[in-house]
Amino acid sequence: MKIEVSLTPALYPYRTLKENHVTVAIDVLRATTAVCAAFMAGCREVVPLDTLEALEPYRKLGYGIAAERGGKKLPGSDYGNSPTEYMSKDMSGVRLAYSTTNGTVSILKGADAALTLVGAFANLDALCERLKKEGRDVVLLCSGWQNDFCLEDTLVAGAIIDKLGNSHGDAAAMALSLWKAANDNPFAYCRNASHVHRLQAFGPQAVADIEFAFKMNTCPLVPILKKNTLSL
Repeated sequence: MKIEVSLTPALYPYRTLKENHVTVAIDVLRATTAVCAAFMAGCREVVPLDTLEALEPYRKLGYGIAAERGGKKLPGSDYGNSPTEYMSKDMSGVRLAYSTTNGTVSILKGADAALTLVGAFANLDALCERLKKEGRDVVLLCSGWQNDFCLEDTLVAGAIIDKLGNSHGDAAAMALSLWKAANDNPFAYCRNASHVHRLQAFGPQAVADIEFAFKMNTCPLVPILKKNTLSL
């Protein structure tokens, strides 16, 4: 098993591992953490969408609408991308149509893989166990922020590599080095990260989301993308 890291969605087409691999989409603050939380709360399926216009047909089909841009829940949406909001609700049987600034773009970008999974600190151990069982090469696709590098997604990639080994390329080596520098405390290590500061300005709910997103294994499940729909 080789593990390669794509630091942003824009770099994903230039990866060297392109056949029979697993892609793991990572957007720890907050899209992939929120997906894990929604399933933990009982959600039946999540349809990731990269445009707001694509949400409307799903509204007519009875889906819950989750929409975020720039870190904020959009007016008219049933949900945003707050993992603590999802964890506070009973979402049993809910089907969700979901569009975010970065995370859903990455999930869909990775749909060309043999298998596409969703990853975060929230499901770290369960995800790594699934990757071990698959035994394929892995591309860790970090969502970043508007196609720019971000620290927190790269730390998740480093944590995965630390558990599985066999990093491939400089980006993977860097991710592992950053994770080791974080000394098992990614929340403290990312206190000055730009996206952490951006979200903190949105108030107490976002602050709670940040704290939740850096906790390990709160949602021990692995969402899988099949036919552009996430399920368990």
